[in-house]
Amino acid sequence: MTLTLNDYQQLALRTAGNHGDFDRTLIYTALGLNGEAGETAELIKKAFFHGHELDRDKLVKELGDVLWYAAVMADALGLSLAEIAQHNIDKLAARYPQGFSHERSRNREV
Repeated sequence: MTLTLNDYQQLALRTAGNHGDFDRTLIYTALGLNGEAGETAELIKKAFFHGHELDRDKLVKELGDVLWYAAVMADALGLSLAEIAQHNIDKLAARYPQGFSHERSRNREV
């Protein structure tokens, strides 16, 4: 069985708790997302600049935490992860219709 983004989101929400209101939930998830992204970056930094082995298992766990916070924030905004994923793919397709290119990246409309 393959887990869909929306299935994941619903399962993640079982552990989200109640942070009181929209503002508090948005603040909680934004801070958590930033913190987990920082932990992900720290693993990469240590591997490439401090001589550590890249711990893929830890990296997978941190990426999972990033996804969890994104799922909870999306729910607070009344969005599914699938909707957010589709919006992102649409944006990228418009920006890079033939796929990524350095030229399009340097000379793109905002």
